[in-house]
Amino acid sequence: MIYIKFQDLSEEKQEELLQVSREHVTHLYGDSIKKYVEETGADYENLIDEEMIKNLYTYNFIFNM
Repeated sequence: MIYIKFQDLSEEKQEELLQVSREHVTHLYGDSIKKYVEETGADYENLIDEEMIKNLYTYNFIFNM
């Protein structure tokens, strides 16, 4: 679970959440994405970014007001 203050939805906080998600995706799926990129010639960064955004929807957020 990720705890967020409701007042702190600034751009910096959003970037921090995206960075956390990116690291999580890279850790979990990095090798399989690299293999897929080698086989298909797809863009690695683009695939990581797509998975990073999808991954955010799997998190449980708790907002403190």
